[in-house]
Amino acid sequence: MNTHLGRAAAAVAACAATVSLAACGGADESDGTPGRSAKGETIKIGLLLPEDETARYEKFDKPLIEKEVRKFSRGKGEVLYSNAKQDPAVQSAQVEAMIVKKVNVLIIDPVDSKAIAGSVKKAKDAGIPVVAYDRLAEGPIDAYTSFDNHDIGTIQGKALLEALGDKAKSGQIVMMNGSVTDPNARQFKQSAHSALDGEVNIGKEYDTADWKPENATANMTAAISALGKGRIAGVYSANDGLAGGIIAALKAAGVSPLPPVTGQDAELAAVQRIVTGEQLMTVYKPYAPEAAAAAELAVALAEGEKIDGIINQVVDSPTTKRVPSVLVPGIELNRRNIKTTVIQDEIYTVAEICTDRLKAACEEAGLT
Repeated sequence: MNTHLGRAAAAVAACAATVSLAACGGADESDGTPGRSAKGETIKIGLLLPEDETARYEKFDKPLIEKEVRKFSRGKGEVLYSNAKQDPAVQSAQVEAMIVKKVNVLIIDPVDSKAIAGSVKKAKDAGIPVVAYDRLAEGPIDAYTSFDNHDIGTIQGKALLEALGDKAKSGQIVMMNGSVTDPNARQFKQSAHSALDGEVNIGKEYDTADWKPENATANMTAAISALGKGRIAGVYSANDGLAGGIIAALKAAGVSPLPPVTGQDAELAAVQRIVTGEQLMTVYKPYAPEAAAAAELAVALAEGEKIDGIINQVVDSPTTKRVPSVLVPGIELNRRNIKTTVIQDEIYTVAEICTDRLKAACEEAGLT
């Protein structure tokens, strides 16, 4: 993915890093283009999320986007929501339904970035702008917001290398990447390789279908059988769901102590595994600024406003060059900074993390 600085440069970058982006945009009257809402009219935003296997979409993304749409639309925004449950055909049908409902803008997090291209074109042909959310959809999208996926893979790879220390050269690792249908997974994989290649021996590598933890468990079981349970120094896991499946396979095989395992998304179960030492780290992605960017972009497009002052990057998709974008950096979360990340940002409370089972581990980690 090629990235370039957007026209608004440093001030815009600072704005994109905050939860509220309201000060970044301008305001023009609607020019009557189909899909756009005149001032004072109700704005209908279609929100299509890809799956509910990962906790973040229902717990964070959906309610945050709904809240931010209300805010940026000054209370006249309505979010129409559907979840594709990891089925590209279902998501395409959901786009068709949103077109029939005459939404003003679509926010789409694609199950399959290639498969959605035809549906994106149908929306555009109907005069409905499309904001790609979290994953870079193909087709004629108008804007994109996500995290800096190349940076995330690098954070994961470097954390694993640091944990391996002297074992990096002598041991071998397993790489558990995400789904091949997810463009983000390809970027995580590429950037993780840029950190790991030449520094560690990769014994086995897998692309995990549909990001399903049970598929990661099966892949890891196969890797243990092929490499030997005592010969795996570490595991690169692209996200927390996969990490849970990997750790289950390691435990079932009697691997002790557990090797360092990476993650992403700061799911509650992963944070708890980090507290107990079962998982090395995760990448905390502050969803509020990503959701705020998507909402602000969607409302601006619905009202016919310019989005130049909102964006902080320009990216190229396989089908669309120079897509106006807002990219948000990720943060490494480990046992040392749980308080200053997910607790400080009120993602989780200490009570949610520190159940009775984890009381001793939480005390040791300074969380009680």
